[in-house]
Amino acid sequence: MKKSGIIFILTIILLPATLFSQSKKWYPTSSGEIIFSAASIESNGNEGESVIRFSPVFNSQNHINRDFGDYFGMFSGLNVRNVGFIFKDEAGSGRTKYRTYNLGIPIGVKLGNLKENFLYGGYEIEFPFNYKEKRFVNEKKTEKFSVWFSKRVPTYYHSFILGLELKSGINFKLKYYLTSFFNKDFVEDVGGQPVKIYENFDVNVLYFSLSFDMFKAFNQSKQITRTEEVMY
Repeated sequence: MKKSGIIFILTIILLPATLFSQSKKWYPTSSGEIIFSAASIESNGNEGESVIRFSPVFNSQNHINRDFGDYFGMFSGLNVRNVGFIFKDEAGSGRTKYRTYNLGIPIGVKLGNLKENFLYGGYEIEFPFNYKEKRFVNEKKTEKFSVWFSKRVPTYYHSFILGLELKSGINFKLKYYLTSFFNKDFVEDVGGQPVKIYENFDVNVLYFSLSFDMFKAFNQSKQITRTEEVMY
Protein backbone atom coordinates (compact mmCIF):
# COMPACT_ATOMS: atom_id res chain seq x y z
CA MET A 1 0.00 0.00 0.00
CA LYS A 2 1.32 3.42 -0.88
CA LYS A 3 2.41 5.77 1.89
CA SER A 4 -0.22 8.35 0.88
CA GLY A 5 -2.95 5.69 1.16
CA ILE A 6 -1.83 4.74 4.68
CA ILE A 7 -1.83 8.41 5.78
CA PHE A 8 -5.33 8.89 4.34
CA ILE A 9 -6.72 5.84 6.15
CA LEU A 10 -5.13 6.81 9.47
CA THR A 11 -6.59 10.32 9.12
CA ILE A 12 -10.09 8.92 8.58
CA ILE A 13 -9.73 6.55 11.54
CA LEU A 14 -8.41 9.17 13.97
CA LEU A 15 -10.63 12.06 12.84
CA PRO A 16 -13.78 11.13 14.83
CA ALA A 17 -11.91 10.83 18.13
CA THR A 18 -9.98 14.05 17.49
CA LEU A 19 -13.07 16.06 16.67
CA PHE A 20 -15.03 14.69 19.62
CA SER A 21 -12.28 15.61 22.06
CA GLN A 22 -12.14 19.20 20.81
CA SER A 23 -15.64 20.27 21.73
CA LYS A 24 -18.41 19.39 24.15
CA LYS A 25 -20.89 20.47 21.49
CA TRP A 26 -20.49 17.13 19.76
CA TYR A 27 -23.21 14.64 20.71
CA PRO A 28 -23.60 10.89 20.07
CA THR A 29 -26.44 9.12 18.24
CA SER A 30 -27.00 5.48 17.32
CA SER A 31 -29.44 3.22 15.49
CA GLY A 32 -29.75 -0.05 13.62
CA GLU A 33 -30.09 -0.38 9.85
CA ILE A 34 -32.31 -2.56 7.64
CA ILE A 35 -30.50 -3.10 4.35
CA PHE A 36 -31.81 -4.06 0.90
CA SER A 37 -28.79 -4.60 -1.37
CA ALA A 38 -28.12 -5.43 -5.00
CA ALA A 39 -25.11 -5.08 -7.27
CA SER A 40 -23.95 -4.18 -10.75
CA ILE A 41 -22.25 -7.36 -11.98
CA GLU A 42 -20.05 -8.14 -14.95
CA SER A 43 -18.86 -11.74 -15.21
CA ASN A 44 -16.36 -12.57 -17.97
CA GLY A 45 -17.56 -9.60 -20.00
CA ASN A 46 -21.26 -10.43 -19.61
CA GLU A 47 -23.77 -8.61 -17.44
CA GLY A 48 -24.78 -10.72 -14.45
CA GLU A 49 -28.10 -10.91 -12.66
CA SER A 50 -28.33 -9.77 -9.05
CA VAL A 51 -31.14 -10.69 -6.65
CA ILE A 52 -32.19 -8.29 -3.87
CA ARG A 53 -30.62 -9.28 -0.56
CA PHE A 54 -32.35 -8.47 2.74
CA SER A 55 -30.07 -8.01 5.77
CA PRO A 56 -31.72 -6.58 8.91
CA VAL A 57 -28.94 -7.84 11.23
CA PHE A 58 -26.37 -7.20 12.46
CA ASN A 59 -26.06 -3.53 11.54
CA SER A 60 -25.07 -0.92 14.10
CA GLN A 61 -24.63 2.80 13.36
CA ASN A 62 -22.90 4.96 15.95
CA HIS A 63 -22.30 8.61 15.13
CA ILE A 64 -20.87 11.73 16.68
CA ASN A 65 -22.59 14.91 15.48
CA ARG A 66 -22.10 18.64 15.61
CA ASP A 67 -24.70 21.12 14.42
CA PHE A 68 -23.58 24.60 13.34
CA GLY A 69 -26.97 26.26 13.70
CA ASP A 70 -30.37 24.97 12.62
CA TYR A 71 -29.54 24.21 8.97
CA PHE A 72 -26.04 22.72 8.78
CA GLY A 73 -24.19 20.03 10.66
CA MET A 74 -21.54 17.35 10.25
CA PHE A 75 -21.04 13.82 11.51
CA SER A 76 -18.57 10.98 11.78
CA GLY A 77 -18.62 7.74 13.74
CA LEU A 78 -18.00 4.00 13.83
CA ASN A 79 -20.37 1.48 12.21
CA VAL A 80 -20.64 -2.29 11.88
CA ARG A 81 -22.44 -3.43 8.75
CA ASN A 82 -23.57 -6.66 7.03
CA VAL A 83 -23.13 -6.02 3.29
CA GLY A 84 -23.38 -8.35 0.32
CA PHE A 85 -25.21 -9.48 -2.78
CA ILE A 86 -26.80 -12.55 -4.39
CA PHE A 87 -25.55 -13.67 -7.80
CA LYS A 88 -27.87 -15.74 -9.99
CA ASP A 89 -26.27 -18.12 -12.49
CA GLU A 90 -26.95 -17.63 -16.18
CA ALA A 91 -28.65 -21.04 -16.31
CA GLY A 92 -30.97 -19.95 -13.51
CA SER A 93 -30.64 -23.15 -11.46
CA GLY A 94 -28.02 -21.86 -9.04
CA ARG A 95 -27.28 -18.79 -6.98
CA THR A 96 -24.51 -17.74 -4.63
CA LYS A 97 -24.77 -15.43 -1.63
CA TYR A 98 -21.71 -13.34 -0.81
CA ARG A 99 -21.36 -11.07 2.21
CA THR A 100 -18.84 -9.33 4.42
CA TYR A 101 -19.06 -7.81 7.86
CA ASN A 102 -17.42 -4.39 7.71
CA LEU A 103 -16.21 -1.81 10.17
CA GLY A 104 -17.07 1.60 8.73
CA ILE A 105 -15.92 5.15 9.44
CA PRO A 106 -18.10 7.83 7.79
CA ILE A 107 -17.62 11.55 7.47
CA GLY A 108 -20.41 13.69 6.10
CA VAL A 109 -22.62 16.76 6.31
CA LYS A 110 -26.29 17.43 7.11
CA LEU A 111 -28.22 20.10 5.18
CA GLY A 112 -31.72 21.42 5.84
CA ASN A 113 -33.87 22.08 8.88
CA LEU A 114 -32.15 19.80 11.39
CA LYS A 115 -35.23 19.87 13.64
CA GLU A 116 -37.56 18.89 10.81
CA ASN A 117 -36.54 17.16 7.55
CA PHE A 118 -33.00 17.28 6.19
CA LEU A 119 -30.66 15.70 3.66
CA TYR A 120 -27.23 14.29 4.43
CA GLY A 121 -24.37 12.87 2.43
CA GLY A 122 -20.73 11.98 2.59
CA TYR A 123 -18.01 9.39 2.30
CA GLU A 124 -17.40 6.19 4.24
CA ILE A 125 -14.41 3.87 4.35
CA GLU A 126 -15.17 0.28 5.38
CA PHE A 127 -12.80 -2.47 6.49
CA PRO A 128 -14.12 -6.04 5.93
CA PHE A 129 -13.27 -8.41 8.76
CA ASN A 130 -15.39 -11.48 7.98
CA TYR A 131 -16.24 -13.03 4.61
CA LYS A 132 -19.01 -15.58 4.01
CA GLU A 133 -20.15 -17.45 0.93
CA LYS A 134 -23.14 -19.77 0.41
CA ARG A 135 -23.87 -21.76 -2.74
CA PHE A 136 -27.35 -23.03 -3.66
CA VAL A 137 -28.37 -25.32 -6.54
CA ASN A 138 -32.07 -25.95 -7.15
CA GLU A 139 -32.80 -24.27 -3.80
CA LYS A 140 -30.55 -26.71 -1.91
CA LYS A 141 -27.44 -25.48 -0.11
CA THR A 142 -24.39 -27.22 -1.53
CA GLU A 143 -21.51 -25.21 -0.06
CA LYS A 144 -20.88 -22.77 2.78
CA PHE A 145 -17.77 -21.27 4.33
CA SER A 146 -16.73 -18.27 6.39
CA VAL A 147 -13.27 -16.68 6.72
CA TRP A 148 -11.94 -14.02 9.07
CA PHE A 149 -9.87 -11.30 7.39
CA SER A 150 -10.10 -13.06 4.03
CA LYS A 151 -7.86 -12.10 1.13
CA ARG A 152 -10.80 -12.75 -1.22
CA VAL A 153 -11.89 -9.17 -0.64
CA PRO A 154 -9.95 -5.86 -0.57
CA THR A 155 -8.43 -4.47 2.61
CA TYR A 156 -10.96 -1.63 2.52
CA TYR A 157 -13.87 -0.26 0.47
CA HIS A 158 -14.57 3.33 -0.62
CA SER A 159 -18.25 4.34 -0.66
CA PHE A 160 -20.57 7.32 -0.98
CA ILE A 161 -23.77 7.88 1.00
CA LEU A 162 -26.85 10.02 0.42
CA GLY A 163 -29.89 10.08 2.69
CA LEU A 164 -32.94 11.78 4.09
CA GLU A 165 -34.10 11.95 7.71
CA LEU A 166 -37.68 12.99 8.48
CA LYS A 167 -38.95 14.82 11.54
CA SER A 168 -40.52 11.55 12.72
CA GLY A 169 -37.04 9.99 12.88
CA ILE A 170 -37.53 7.72 9.86
CA ASN A 171 -34.33 7.64 7.83
CA PHE A 172 -33.82 6.59 4.19
CA LYS A 173 -30.32 6.06 2.81
CA LEU A 174 -28.66 5.11 -0.47
CA LYS A 175 -25.09 3.84 -0.54
CA TYR A 176 -22.80 2.95 -3.44
CA TYR A 177 -19.46 1.15 -3.17
CA LEU A 178 -16.84 2.48 -5.58
CA THR A 179 -14.49 -0.41 -4.78
CA SER A 180 -15.15 -3.76 -6.43
CA PHE A 181 -16.43 -6.34 -3.94
CA PHE A 182 -13.67 -8.88 -4.65
CA ASN A 183 -9.88 -8.77 -4.64
CA LYS A 184 -9.07 -9.48 -8.28
CA ASP A 185 -5.54 -10.58 -7.38
CA PHE A 186 -6.75 -13.37 -5.10
CA VAL A 187 -5.32 -16.72 -6.22
CA GLU A 188 -6.96 -20.10 -5.59
CA ASP A 189 -5.73 -23.57 -6.50
CA VAL A 190 -7.96 -24.97 -9.25
CA GLY A 191 -7.00 -28.44 -10.47
CA GLY A 192 -3.47 -27.96 -9.24
CA GLN A 193 -3.08 -24.63 -11.00
CA PRO A 194 -3.05 -21.13 -9.43
CA VAL A 195 -6.01 -19.16 -10.82
CA LYS A 196 -7.18 -15.60 -10.17
CA ILE A 197 -10.82 -16.62 -9.76
CA TYR A 198 -12.17 -13.04 -9.42
CA GLU A 199 -10.05 -11.46 -12.16
CA ASN A 200 -13.03 -11.16 -14.53
CA PHE A 201 -15.73 -10.75 -11.89
CA ASP A 202 -16.57 -7.06 -11.44
CA VAL A 203 -19.10 -6.34 -8.67
CA ASN A 204 -20.11 -2.99 -7.18
CA VAL A 205 -22.69 -3.13 -4.40
CA LEU A 206 -25.52 -0.61 -4.10
CA TYR A 207 -27.99 -0.61 -1.25
CA PHE A 208 -31.07 1.13 0.10
CA SER A 209 -31.61 1.11 3.85
CA LEU A 210 -34.19 2.07 6.43
CA SER A 211 -33.40 3.16 9.98
CA PHE A 212 -34.95 5.15 12.82
CA ASP A 213 -33.63 8.12 14.82
CA MET A 214 -30.17 7.80 13.27
CA PHE A 215 -29.31 11.43 14.03
CA LYS A 216 -31.57 11.98 17.03
CA ALA A 217 -29.78 12.09 20.39
CA PHE A 218 -31.28 10.22 23.35
CA ASN A 219 -31.89 13.41 25.31
CA GLN A 220 -33.70 14.87 22.27
CA SER A 221 -36.06 11.88 22.22
CA LYS A 222 -36.74 12.29 25.94
CA GLN A 223 -37.44 15.99 25.48
CA ILE A 224 -39.96 15.29 22.70
CA THR A 225 -41.68 12.65 24.82
CA ARG A 226 -41.97 14.99 27.81
CA THR A 227 -43.36 17.77 25.62
CA GLU A 228 -46.01 15.44 24.23
CA GLU A 229 -46.94 14.30 27.74
CA VAL A 230 -47.40 17.91 28.87
CA MET A 231 -49.54 18.69 25.84
CA TYR A 232 -51.81 15.76 26.53
